[in-house]
Amino acid sequence: MTDAPGPLEPLGPTDRPILDRPVFERLTMAHRRELKLHCYRMMGSLHEADDLVQETFLNAWRGRAQFDGRGSPRGWLYTIATNACLNAIKARVTAHRVLEQPDRPPTEGRAAAGPAAELSWLEPYPDVELPDFVDGEPGPEARYETSEAIRLAFVAAIQLLPPRQRASLLLCDVLGWSAAETAQLLGGSTASINSALQRARATLARHYPAGRPLQRSQPNPEEGLLLERYISAWRAANLDGFIALLREDATYHMPPWLDWYHGRPAIRGFFDTVWGNFAGYFPVTTRANGLPAVAIYARRHQEPEWRAQSLHVIEPADGGIASLTVYVGPLGPDLFAAFGLPTVWPEPEA
Repeated sequence: MTDAPGPLEPLGPTDRPILDRPVFERLTMAHRRELKLHCYRMMGSLHEADDLVQETFLNAWRGRAQFDGRGSPRGWLYTIATNACLNAIKARVTAHRVLEQPDRPPTEGRAAAGPAAELSWLEPYPDVELPDFVDGEPGPEARYETSEAIRLAFVAAIQLLPPRQRASLLLCDVLGWSAAETAQLLGGSTASINSALQRARATLARHYPAGRPLQRSQPNPEEGLLLERYISAWRAANLDGFIALLREDATYHMPPWLDWYHGRPAIRGFFDTVWGNFAGYFPVTTRANGLPAVAIYARRHQEPEWRAQSLHVIEPADGGIASLTVYVGPLGPDLFAAFGLPTVWPEPEA
């Protein structure tokens, strides 16, 4: 099945179908998750995506009389959602979210830069909110696989693009729409969309080999074992065991802190300065952006409660951890609710 806007289902036997409330509710229920993911890719924010999906459905309900039933209701909703995102980006102070401050070199030793409240940080996306990809694989013109296009690295990369280029790339290269269909949605000519795509691909090519983040291999038993060892290391507060899971060239980012680290020795040097700040750690497995993730609860010295401390998104490769993005305070604990997790763990560690 293609993600391009084509006829999906009849809305009724009349010449001009009427989207009454039951039909409209079925339509929004069927497309809610994929539209939310699209808004997330556009905005880099889970919370903004939630708001924009609600805005999309409100605008669609108010404008339902304009839908004549000749096109795809899915394409109609994508048009409303994309335009809502573009308008929201215009209203922002900054046009994109980041995983690291551009051109900032890696840190050595103790983190000194501190949280950067002035930057908008890319948020992770819970796998439980992902659409059913069995019926939502990209169309034949897509350049990215579905699993690749939900990764943090990919979403961070496309945030570098101007809004219209970002929308063009998502619609064409991720969803598989044609340039003509995208031009109809965004306005302008097919040539203008092709030009926007060329510029977008050139921007990505300057940041990634072949214009894209490295493709990730499919999950395998080794990945499950790696996650088990990661959980065990944190549960036992075993710093050596944790560091041993990292590849020698691993990277470590810690939004909303500006500091980031490259290489196992540098990451070890940082954790040597903070590992003892808590009396213990209680890990809970989850998934984010198609990757294994772990929510860490920590107990401070002289305190009985296990409180939300950080959310870890793990990028495995070749039996080790190639990239680790750890959302720490104050941003990290605020993300727990979106993953269905409490801010205080209700049971003590067994």
